[in-house]
Amino acid sequence: MHTTEQNKAIVKRFNKEFIEGANLATVQELLAPDFINRTAMPGTPTGADGVIYFFNHMLRPAFPDLTVVIHDQVAENDQVTTRKSFHATHKGDFMGVPATSKPVIINVIDVVRLRDGQFIEHWGVADMAGLMAQITAK
Repeated sequence: MHTTEQNKAIVKRFNKEFIEGANLATVQELLAPDFINRTAMPGTPTGADGVIYFFNHMLRPAFPDLTVVIHDQVAENDQVTTRKSFHATHKGDFMGVPATSKPVIINVIDVVRLRDGQFIEHWGVADMAGLMAQITAK
């Protein structure tokens, strides 16, 4: 059984290695085979394939210089809540909006449940309305 501090480190590692660094091996290592993303985008798979699709086919092509800043993490039992922000430059099409070269910040709160050092469930809230406002502002 992992401690809450170990679980926080695993979540931080996922954010830095996969979300920021695009390391697919991290997804394979840290997402359990029965992983479920409870807040997957409609029409996308709820497992690891959906996570890979969102970051590699939607977010990263539009924001290739994405970095993750972790502001807070709170852990209890097998769950870790992370308040973070993605910082990037809008360099490609995103949801029908062509590249603007504007810097953006996407505020995110995630809750991850872990088992044996792997993600088994995820719930997340990302300020997509705020992102769209940033890239469509005149």
